[in-house]
Amino acid sequence: MYLTSWEGEPNCLEDTFKKAWKGYSFDVINELTDKGYLFPSKYKNKSVTLTKEGEKLAKELIEKYLK
Repeated sequence: MYLTSWEGEPNCLEDTFKKAWKGYSFDVINELTDKGYLFPSKYKNKSVTLTKEGEKLAKELIEKYLK
């Protein structure tokens, strides 16, 4: 999700944040939300929002596996 994300507009939660399309298994999206890597969606948006913890983990995994 992080690799295909884009910068979202600032809001009351964050200055800037990453958004990604929901083209993934809802089971995976729910699990990532439960673990605190995605913000829970209150609306039927077609995108999800990564938390700062989710962004950090994604960057660590990129460093680990793409070097």
